[in-house]
Amino acid sequence: CRPVIVTAPAWLAMHALALWPHGAWAARRVADGSDDPLGIAALAVLLLWLWLTRESLRATPRLAWLGVVGALTLAATAALFVAPPLAAALLATLAISAHVFAWLPDRSPRAALAGLSLLALPLIASLQFYAGYPLRVFTAQFSAWLLQAVGMSAERSGAAMTVNQQLVIVDAPCSGVQMAWLAYFAACSVALFTRRRDLGFLQRLPLISLVVLAGNVLRNTTLVALEARPQGLAPWAHEAIGIVWLVIVVGLAVRLMA
Repeated sequence: CRPVIVTAPAWLAMHALALWPHGAWAARRVADGSDDPLGIAALAVLLLWLWLTRESLRATPRLAWLGVVGALTLAATAALFVAPPLAAALLATLAISAHVFAWLPDRSPRAALAGLSLLALPLIASLQFYAGYPLRVFTAQFSAWLLQAVGMSAERSGAAMTVNQQLVIVDAPCSGVQMAWLAYFAACSVALFTRRRDLGFLQRLPLISLVVLAGNVLRNTTLVALEARPQGLAPWAHEAIGIVWLVIVVGLAVRLMA
């Protein structure tokens, strides 16, 4: 009789099945509307890349990485009982990523793959809760300074602004969390498919973060300046300007990484 050879995709599929409680939690969180479904796009890109590179995977995995896989898998399982679901799912995602690393050939884009794996998690709601308000305050303050620089009367109070005696609230969509997610998603995807080396990828991430912060401030400043006019700004124009700035920021992130 012939020995049964289990391929790398089969091992990865069985590992993912063993971590099914984390996947079930993520699916429920997206399905019930608790979080934006953006992670589905990251997961789709990951699966597409793995499918396209399946022929180049190693015949045998690296044992050192398998040790990391085992430790992370145990930690993810234990975290189900003692940690928040998102933290446990984060450990499970790192375990799957390390398992993929074990099969990858030399000089594969591991950092970009890990980044895209983390973006596949339902993160947006948690990021808005913990980082949204500080980002809104940051955006409001820099927008106020820019408006003052062009001669407008602008003051910040919390996450709101008073511009020409009109109160303008910097709300959750203006925090830049979704803009940051899309910029990092684009950067990780480009780095993954162009096989950018890990060092080059990591060196460019701070620049992309600066682009996101600056782009969000400029978007908010533009919208606040137009909304503060006596005639205000039509809703469709507000949305269109926001989309234009989003495209600019994502385009710059792609350019930096490509």
